[in-house]
Amino acid sequence: MPKRLLVVESPGKVKKLSQILGTDWIVRASCGHIRELSNEGEDSLGFVMDGNRIKCRYIPRDQKAKENIQQLKNAVKQVQEVILATDPDREGETIAWHLKEALGLKEAKRVVYTEITPSAVKSAIARPRKLDTNLVGAGLCRDCLDKLVGYKGSPLVWALNNGAKSVGRVQSATLHLICRREREIKSFVPQDYWSVWVDYAEGFRAFYKGMVNAPSSATKQKTEVDDDTVSHKTEVKESTRVLSEAEATRLVEAAKRHPHQVIQYEGKIANRQPPPPFITSTLQQATGSRLKFAPEKTMQVAQKLYEAGLITYMRTDSVMLSPEFCDSARKWLRQKDPNNLPQKTTRHRSKKTAQEAHEAIRPTNVFRPSTELRVELSPDEFNLYVLIWKRAIASQCRPAQLRKTLVITQSGEILWQARGQVVEFLGYARYWPNLSKDTILPNLQQGQILTLQDAGHEKKQTQPPPRYSEPKLVQLMERKGIGRPSTYSPTIATLKKRGYVQLTKANLEPTVLGLEVDDFLQKALPDLLETEFTAKMEDALDEIAAGKQPWQDYLTNWHQTYFAPALVKAKTVPISPSNSQTKSPAVGRTFDKSRTRCPQCDHHLAKIKSNKVKKKYFLKCVSGCENVVLFWSEYTKTWVPPRSTGNKDSQEKNPQKPPAKITQYPCPVCKKPLEEYGYIKDGQHKTMLRCSDPKSCNERKHKDVAFFHTAKGWWSPKFGELKPETLRHDINHNSH
Repeated sequence: MPKRLLVVESPGKVKKLSQILGTDWIVRASCGHIRELSNEGEDSLGFVMDGNRIKCRYIPRDQKAKENIQQLKNAVKQVQEVILATDPDREGETIAWHLKEALGLKEAKRVVYTEITPSAVKSAIARPRKLDTNLVGAGLCRDCLDKLVGYKGSPLVWALNNGAKSVGRVQSATLHLICRREREIKSFVPQDYWSVWVDYAEGFRAFYKGMVNAPSSATKQKTEVDDDTVSHKTEVKESTRVLSEAEATRLVEAAKRHPHQVIQYEGKIANRQPPPPFITSTLQQATGSRLKFAPEKTMQVAQKLYEAGLITYMRTDSVMLSPEFCDSARKWLRQKDPNNLPQKTTRHRSKKTAQEAHEAIRPTNVFRPSTELRVELSPDEFNLYVLIWKRAIASQCRPAQLRKTLVITQSGEILWQARGQVVEFLGYARYWPNLSKDTILPNLQQGQILTLQDAGHEKKQTQPPPRYSEPKLVQLMERKGIGRPSTYSPTIATLKKRGYVQLTKANLEPTVLGLEVDDFLQKALPDLLETEFTAKMEDALDEIAAGKQPWQDYLTNWHQTYFAPALVKAKTVPISPSNSQTKSPAVGRTFDKSRTRCPQCDHHLAKIKSNKVKKKYFLKCVSGCENVVLFWSEYTKTWVPPRSTGNKDSQEKNPQKPPAKITQYPCPVCKKPLEEYGYIKDGQHKTMLRCSDPKSCNERKHKDVAFFHTAKGWWSPKFGELKPETLRHDINHNSH
């Protein structure tokens, strides 16, 4: 009989771990979180704050969790020892505590490993520890904090009556970043400017830099950093901006009048250091730009690689690598690429806020043949694995060497500048290519006279700041301290699910709903949207995890000193009609506003209540547009105009929708003529017969009156074939 039980989070790990541990073990999965705060008590929070004490009531998340708990309890009865091996992060520690409580374990043994390999797993099991109460406290605090903000704050946006569903501690701050950028784009006023250049017969182009005695107008040099969200294409060069065509023309004419001479020539070799191995945020950025993966997909695919024992744990903010891996990577380089092996092991420093709980994301075995993995893995899994492998190997390589050249020339009082960059030694870039290719400048001498070949200018226009792509947003969230590695992907997914943002050409654009929610929260709970405020809350959770302050003290104090008073103040913020309602200028009535806009004036359509339609309301423009009325179609699941009846005006306004054709077939319900109606299904044009009476669409008895065109003629699921005899009988009946 098996003597020991190992409980993990994901069922995807069970098979691999069972193979590693053998028949003396039972391996079972909790399937993630098994418990959640109940919806009992004040505002359905599931916890009570009594002074500086907090009493939580946790219940199984759902029926599946109930069944899982029972199955785990049965497994506990079969063994002599239980070991909890949930994921190696704060969330995993909290899940382990919930398992201990739900299974009634007196003393839980906790093990942590960051890769599912025989050596790592067996080494961890040989050194079990107790649950880290500080990490658990931080996890419980996050639970209560998020539910407090969500359940207390969400009713504020429900009052907008525009479909807004929720407010969230990390969610709302992230939405604010997206909305703020959108407002910058909308308010941006483009400005014309001119880029001025000269071409030399010596084989290079220089750009206008400024005047000899003017204050330095050289643009700031960008620090070379590893940005995983760009493709590192050659940058478009241009001069110091000239704001009028007349001035640009004057500079060109002056360039042609005066001789040109080299006044400064610099050439130097610069080292570019290898990038650190992946952490969660940089992995999501790189896969977004190079594999076109959304953050959510990145984590799903990475989870499969982790469960297969191919990579280390994928939720981390540490760039630390184990000495064993570094030795393995150096051995690989010594065998395959000895010129790229540095004298000493390359070390990378994590940012100050990194938890350093475990390693960076890396392959578990650098020597695993790619031909073997290509067969075993799906294309997405293989591509992600290769990306992780290349980044990890690159992090242990020699720096790249770049020969950078700067040339400054002078003609009269005008200075011109050219820059060049040539890769002398690829180094790490052999595996992680992120070096921009640039102009090769000729060897020149100080004081050398140059031959002007041409001079000119090009009109350009300033561009608004771009919308954030998902990788760029993750990068921004990390930089500003909003959320942690485990929350980046779920936060963006929630914003899309709530309808607050949408993807437009691979960039995140706030919807009208998202902008309205953000606009309201700026007045109601402004602090909650500030990145510094949210980042401080994350820092507080880190301090709790480090044992620097009790979680219950922090939460009760935060609620009493900030959140409770802020909610009282927020409830006094008036609900603007522009946020939740629209008024009819004609009659002065106030209507609820829909999210659907008028096709003519782009104003939000009003909801007009009516018991005659199934949805209990229809949409109408009350901003002055005539005849803009939409009804809900259960067939297309969209808002559509009323059925056309062949009216001439209707045809002129909607030429793409021809009027229905009246037939001589009688309706089997009311005997009025059936009409032939065209529609598109699966990209094909089709026709059907329905009652021509406009009122029939709202009558239950006409619900089944629909005849479809088949090879044998018209046929209805309810009334069968529409035979010619029916037509003749009806004509004869009418003639009498």
